[in-house]
Amino acid sequence: MNRPGLMVQKKRVPDRLHFIDALRAWAILMMLQGHFIAALLADSYRDTAQPIYAVWSYFRGITAPVFFTVSGFIFTFLLIREGRIGLHNPRVKKGVIRSLQLIGIGYVLQIRFTLLFQGTLHPSYNIVHVLQCLGMSILLLILLYLLCHRFALWTFQIVLVSLTFGSFLFKDYFQYWEAGYLPEAIGNYFTKVNGSVFTLFPWVGFATFGAFLAILFVKNDRKINFYPITIVLTTLAGFLLVSKAYSTISCIKLYLGNALVPLEPANSYLFEHLGAVLLIFAFFMACRSYLNQRILLTIGKKTLPIYVVHSIVLYGSISGHGLTRYYYHSLPLNTVLFFVWVFVFGISIAVIRFDKYRTILYKNPSGSTKR
Repeated sequence: MNRPGLMVQKKRVPDRLHFIDALRAWAILMMLQGHFIAALLADSYRDTAQPIYAVWSYFRGITAPVFFTVSGFIFTFLLIREGRIGLHNPRVKKGVIRSLQLIGIGYVLQIRFTLLFQGTLHPSYNIVHVLQCLGMSILLLILLYLLCHRFALWTFQIVLVSLTFGSFLFKDYFQYWEAGYLPEAIGNYFTKVNGSVFTLFPWVGFATFGAFLAILFVKNDRKINFYPITIVLTTLAGFLLVSKAYSTISCIKLYLGNALVPLEPANSYLFEHLGAVLLIFAFFMACRSYLNQRILLTIGKKTLPIYVVHSIVLYGSISGHGLTRYYYHSLPLNTVLFFVWVFVFGISIAVIRFDKYRTILYKNPSGSTKR
């Protein structure tokens, strides 16, 4: 008789959840348009009193939480689905390699080779941005998995949810913490004092929550009425977090003060963003039968190269010559609205086409056609 642990029978779990790939595609496309508009739109058009701009700004703010949550979901879904446990799980090794790849690419994108050839480094070369944070979050998920794999699966879920809430609640402990006793490159993963944009806390919390959701799907995906029930519960949880997070934290702070944790109602936005992620998650689950579109799923599987190309084109990563160098906060609204479509679809199509031709050349390097 098998001990109830992290081992899951692979045959019971689908190879892939297409609505998750579609959700990841939505997140990367939202990131592309959000970065383009935020970087190039003239300041005179940035008015949060305007409803359209306010809505756009809100959705731009939840794009990164969606991406971190989905990334944690996908990695953990594949990890648990594999069936083999502990270090025998091939997804552990693949995850470590992928994490190191993300971290390495993140640092390379912050190098300016024009400065490197002059014998200097870019002042911000060792700050932590999204790729480094995402890579480190996956490494942490692997570590937690290895620590918990000998226990019941629900133990792993409790640890994941606890880390989500802990990273949100204790965020202020780390945000401006001067970790002088740590090497700056390591301290940058915890504090923003040196300019890091994405620190582990609170962002790892979204990845761990995505991992928590993934385990629910691995355990229950084939059960009758799983999707209808999950859609309803996810929607309710999302609405509660969005509408009640601020008032709940305010009430707890009123009665307990800072006796347990440094509760700040202003930080309720993290829970509100998590609620928004759940609402979007529920929407994509409800529409899953319509999302099995090849182009959408392909974009969802090419998020890393799309991110790299967009960084080079927009921010001048590596070369130092990007659109922001010449048009930062200077373009009129009509121009931005036109070229944002060119930017989003141009980069997406270019990456997909390049990958297609690369695959063809890899399989048939001589260029001859097999008959």
